[in-house]
Amino acid sequence: MTEAILLVGGKGTRLRPLTVHTPKPMVPAAGVPFLTHQLARARAAGVEHIVLATSYLAEVFEPYFGDGSALGLHIEYVTEEEPLGTGGAIRNVVSRLHSGPDEPVLVFNGDILTGLDIRALVRTHETSGADVSLHLTQVSDPRAYGLVPTDGTGRVLAFLEKPQTAEEIVTDQINAGAYVFRRSVIDTIPAGRVVSVERETFPGLLAAGAHLQGMVDSTYWLDLGTPAAFVRGSADLVLGKAPSPAVPGRCGDRLVLPTARVAPDAKLAGGTVVGEGAFVAEGARVFGSTILPGAVIEPGAVVTDSLIGTRARVGERAVLTGAVIGDGAVVGARNELREGVRVWCDARIPAGAVRFSSDQ
Repeated sequence: MTEAILLVGGKGTRLRPLTVHTPKPMVPAAGVPFLTHQLARARAAGVEHIVLATSYLAEVFEPYFGDGSALGLHIEYVTEEEPLGTGGAIRNVVSRLHSGPDEPVLVFNGDILTGLDIRALVRTHETSGADVSLHLTQVSDPRAYGLVPTDGTGRVLAFLEKPQTAEEIVTDQINAGAYVFRRSVIDTIPAGRVVSVERETFPGLLAAGAHLQGMVDSTYWLDLGTPAAFVRGSADLVLGKAPSPAVPGRCGDRLVLPTARVAPDAKLAGGTVVGEGAFVAEGARVFGSTILPGAVIEPGAVVTDSLIGTRARVGERAVLTGAVIGDGAVVGARNELREGVRVWCDARIPAGAVRFSSDQ
């Protein structure tokens, strides 16, 4: 296997306002666009040619990655004029593939952070003679996912929608978003219309008697679809819990990019990232958070499990927990923002305007 398709066309609506100006795969995680980690891991597994299936803010990708040579890859870009879904996106790039009909093609989603052994998935595909092989992972609570039960040999038996009752939970195995396709199977996906690989392609293949093989790999796996998950994923990359050859520095409690400035008495911990040109002032404390390029954390502010957007500003002695601050937004001094709050791009919150405690 030497080529892959990477699906990076989604709008990332669950991540807004982070994705107002930036496509989800290009939001920085551990100091570089998240997509960089995926590309680097694919290259480490032997992939040489990758086709990026783009749609939303498609113009952002090529200026950054170019032809892929800096990563040891050959990258091509295909843009959907209208969103085609996961299956439609795979089919839409088929003309760029070089593999023969029986050769394997890796396909993976642009919002999954995983420690998957890619080579092992390819070996499973080849030794089982499957038409499609799927990475499966085990989760403690599968109710939010589609279930993929398998037999004793790993052959997929069914694709079950999100279970509604305890009786419907027949397995803890879920689709983890990475696949190996026999190239000829991609050619059978309908062209020019919306197709869901999860809801249409895979169940259809199974019904037609195709061989779909599951490989359970329960190493690190995280869907970065929500702000809280994205912040956690970035921190885990810095801490070394999630593997990536693309982290720009040693793994540890913090990652400070070269042009960032951090006051000597500021405290950074928990996998915090301080991006290029950002500034963390004296007395500030930042835990498990991502500070994007050009952002400012003013004196005495406390930022925990939060993401601070590009050129945003967090005021003096403000306290943020589980917050997402959009690009260019300003959180005034002494505000208190708690779990789940999203401050939109360029918004302004006056000093002391939002609090959960008294003003004393």
